[in-house]
Amino acid sequence: MVEEFELARDRIAKKIAGEVCLADRPGAVIKKWRHIMKIAQRELAEEVGVMPSVISDYESGRRKSPGIRVVKKIVDGLLSIDEKHGGKLIKEFSNFPETAAISNAILDIREFTEAVSIKKVAKAVDGEIILNFGEKDIYGYTIIDSLKAIVEFSPMELVKLYGLTTERALIFTGVSTGRSPMVAIKVTNLRPGLVVMHGTNRVDEIAKRIANAEQIPLILSKAKSVKELMNSLRKKFT
Repeated sequence: MVEEFELARDRIAKKIAGEVCLADRPGAVIKKWRHIMKIAQRELAEEVGVMPSVISDYESGRRKSPGIRVVKKIVDGLLSIDEKHGGKLIKEFSNFPETAAISNAILDIREFTEAVSIKKVAKAVDGEIILNFGEKDIYGYTIIDSLKAIVEFSPMELVKLYGLTTERALIFTGVSTGRSPMVAIKVTNLRPGLVVMHGTNRVDEIAKRIANAEQIPLILSKAKSVKELMNSLRKKFT
């Protein structure tokens, strides 16, 4: 278990560092991961050994992009704090397959550099918010062919849908009632930040009950087609 934890820590450290270094706005990516881990600027600054204003300046873009050494210190700081908090993110990431190949069931998968609100996602998918539990930051989306996912994935393989973080929108297409996707989510230990249903005019009451019990926001998309849905999301968030 210790070895798996360390391997997961190393994998996520490399992924975060790579995302920061390759981003047009590295500070925004640092802020994104700090928010995902629910770490205050002051706490991160203390762990890294700098003033809180330094972290703030990087995140806002007032300070020039951090070099590789600084990025490593910040990433190590984030993960060290996560460990002190029980290692929730690292443990979650350890469940993710090391090579989550894009299957036929996954139509598109994107990561956001900055947080996006549920309302913005709803607008992008021409959706109606069915359930909401207050403001929540979304950091990516996965568009899924729900029928193929049911055939291809075992419950344990559903982690392939989550990309780099569970704080994302899982967008299920080809939905008839919405019950099957919600049941599939329930049997995993991972909870998405948002679920979007596409392909039906109404969401099944049992699906709503599961979403409500799990505190998962739910949107019903009225986009005319999957192609329109995908194009709208790409246009809005890339």
